[in-house]
Amino acid sequence: MSTTTYTVTGMSCGHCEASVREEVGGLAGVQGVEVSAKTGALTVTSEGDVDDAQVLAAVAEAGYSAVRVA
Repeated sequence: MSTTTYTVTGMSCGHCEASVREEVGGLAGVQGVEVSAKTGALTVTSEGDVDDAQVLAAVAEAGYSAVRVA
């Protein structure tokens, strides 16, 4: 298992969190998604290394922007 953390900007509510969770959770290999509008944190747990470009594209599809933290 691999865990990757991102900072997402633009989220302000539970609906924002749900949108990001749905988009990122649909990516191949993703096992879990934790997202917080309060802190802007997005943690992705996956089978192997997650493709940053795919995660960032999924966040953008939800209407937000993100950068990888760790």
